[in-house]
Parts: sequence; structure tokens; C-alpha cells
Amino acid sequence: MRFETQTQHNTTMSSALPLLNPYKMGNFNLSHRVVLAPLTRQRSYGNVPQPHAILYYSQRATKGGLLIAEATGVSDTAQGYTDTPGIWTKEQVEAWKPIVDAVHAKGGIFFCQLWHVGRVSNAGFQPNGQAPISSTDKPFTDAGDFTPPRRLQTDEIPQIVNDFRISARNAMEAGFDGVEIHGAHGYLIDQFMKDLVNDRTDEYGGSLENRCRFPLQVVEAIADEIGADKVGIRLSPFAHHMEAGDSNPTALGLYMAESLNKYGILYCHVVEPRIKNAAETSETPESLVPMRKAFKGTFLAAGGYDKEDGNKALAENRADLIVYGRLFLANPDLPKRFELDATLNKYHRETFYTSDPVIGYTDYPFLEDSS
Repeated sequence: MRFETQTQHNTTMSSALPLLNPYKMGNFNLSHRVVLAPLTRQRSYGNVPQPHAILYYSQRATKGGLLIAEATGVSDTAQGYTDTPGIWTKEQVEAWKPIVDAVHAKGGIFFCQLWHVGRVSNAGFQPNGQAPISSTDKPFTDAGDFTPPRRLQTDEIPQIVNDFRISARNAMEAGFDGVEIHGAHGYLIDQFMKDLVNDRTDEYGGSLENRCRFPLQVVEAIADEIGADKVGIRLSPFAHHMEAGDSNPTALGLYMAESLNKYGILYCHVVEPRIKNAAETSETPESLVPMRKAFKGTFLAAGGYDKEDGNKALAENRADLIVYGRLFLANPDLPKRFELDATLNKYHRETFYTSDPVIGYTDYPFLEDSS
């Protein structure tokens, strides 16, 4: 009966601004529905979270607000970008603790996104300079800085599942309230799900059931390890990031939404078919509505939302929570600005992935600083 009760709560909108309505997500009482997206910032020197992240995350924390930490590697083979954090070593776990504590001190709810890049890497990021691992040995069409990947052998896959499981345990040790599995945007889990990447002929390739086997094994292992009520997953069935597209994304998304129900996980976080990029918005006829209707837990939607779009999606019951990336990056007090209908700071794309511990990171002004 948990899902039925939750759904009744979901559809109750008491204010003119649905984004500011409270929401009960499993055991978590959210004070609003504005969620910080997992945003890679490349300021975790040597793959270890740094003290400057304490200020960054605590700036964006509110009492009862949900934050999702940046993509965090599950092993030494999971890396593909400079200075992204991990959570597979004791040093990394200890480094996360004061960051999590700072978010909790402000009453925030903090989930760690667990990540493996798969073939989106090169030998320079890999232990002993080895080839990146993937569902496939197909290289990218435009190789760029990527090393051709090595196809995981069937008997190696359980070890990768275990890496995710141990990282989830480590996240709980670090104090996080839960974890989000990164199953989106062309990284390892997506490389198994998408048929334009996955060319396997074993039990992990071919049919939808086979291609989704590895992702669902990761979900099951983590749910068994830390409890399904602390587990979310991010999916992007309609996206083509990193040459990871699918011939039938609607069927893929619906299959995953329905399959996740048997594990009873807390939430499903899905990227809209439309993404607002720097210069344009692409609209497609596809919709997240079938996935939203199929999944019985909390449904998070992301993908270029502004205040108006977010309120409309909630009012129409197309999502329970709305995830904001660039706007939350540039406006650490985004929920307050929405409440007051205040002007938003503009984000500075050129500083998204720089290594500076302040500029473009913790120096975006709050309302009281700019008034």
C-alpha cells in the first residue's frame, strides 16, 4: 500500500507554485520539489573530494531539500575525466564525510550518484594504462581522446556489479542518505541498455531483457546492500550522448520503469527527450508520461526546466520532483528565488569544468548579496 498512499500525496497541490509544495518521498519529508542535479564540476583533485565542496554543497542545501551529488566513480576503472570524485577508497569516503555533514547541518537530504564511465575514457585514466571496459569493443566514430574499449567478458560482469554494491555501502558509511545509480548519458550502464552500442550475443545482449540485465543486477545488488528505500536511478532512454542511442527508446524506458518496480526502489530520475542546450531547445514527440505512469515510486524529471515548465509538469502530474542543473549551479538559493519570483543569476559555461575552487563554483551571489 506504500505506493498508493504516496501517489495520493503526490497529486495534492496546495499552492500556486507546485515547486514549493512539500512532498513525502519514502521516509524523507521534502519541503519543496526543487532538486539539485548531479553536476560534474571536476574539482576533486586526484579523484578525492576537497574541502571547497563543503561550501559548494552547503550553499545549495535547504531544510528538507534534496541534493544529488556529482557523478562519483565506483572503482579505479570508472574514471574518464580529470578530477572527478570517487568513493571506492577509504580516503575518498573520509573526504566525503564533512561535505555530507555540512549538507545535513542545514537540514538537507543528500544522495550520492554512483558512476562508471565505461568506454568514455582513455588509457591514461585507467589502471596500468589498460583499455577502458564496456559492453562492446566498438570504438567511437570520432575517436578523439578515447581509447578503443575492451568488451567485458561475461564472467567479469559480476565483479562490476560488486563494485557498485561496495560503493553504495561506502556512500552510507560517508553519511549519505542514499544513492542514485547513474544509468544515463552514454556511460557504462547505458552502454549495456542501448542497442546502438551493445552488440553482445551472450545473456547481456540482444533482447531488451538481456540488455537491461546488467543495470537491473546493479539495482538489485545495491537495494540488497543498503535497502531499496535508499536507492534511485537516473535514466536517459531518449538521449544520444556519447553515441549511445537506441532504436526504440520508448520501449526501453517503459521496460526499465516496469522492471524497477519489482525491486521497490525509492525513485526513478529520467531525462526528458528535450534538452535545452546553450543555444537551442530540441523538442521531440516522445514523452516521459508512459514511464511516469508505469513506475510506482517517486518520479523525478530533468532536462532544461525553468520555473514555469517545472510548475506546469508538477501541476499536470507528469512528475513528482523537478531536477535543476545549470540554474541551481548559478543560483545557490534557487528555491528562494522561485518563491520570491526573483531575477536569476546567469550561469557561466566557461567555468563549469575549470579546477578553480572558487570561481564559477562558490562565488555565485545569493539574493541578499545582489540586492
